[in-house]
Amino acid sequence: MNFKSDIEQCPCKGTTLDKLVQPALLAVLVDGPLHGYELAKRIGEIPGFLEQSPDLSGIYRILKNLESRGMITSFWDTPDQGRAKRLVKITPSGIECLQKWEETLQNYRQSLDALHHTVVAALKNQG
Repeated sequence: MNFKSDIEQCPCKGTTLDKLVQPALLAVLVDGPLHGYELAKRIGEIPGFLEQSPDLSGIYRILKNLESRGMITSFWDTPDQGRAKRLVKITPSGIECLQKWEETLQNYRQSLDALHHTVVAALKNQG
């Protein structure tokens, strides 16, 4: 067992925030339509995502799921010059979902604060 590499890939490093990508996508889309690459870039700029853009294939998978659920809609932007880009924009259902996420994240914060307190107390008592 290679303990160092196990720790490097452990969720304890905080790099597995996959379920938080959905509210991050929806929040970024509130400012207006964007394409997948720009969405990933903007998410990587959100504190808490460790300044790393999520995997593009994961972003597109989540976008496809959000679109099938009516949270976003997509369309082609075909400029006179350059490549066409598929843009996505948030729908009223997506705004409603984002509002629910705000409540859910507040509950997560309270739970994480309580868990953090428990971990700190356990470590203090450990020695």
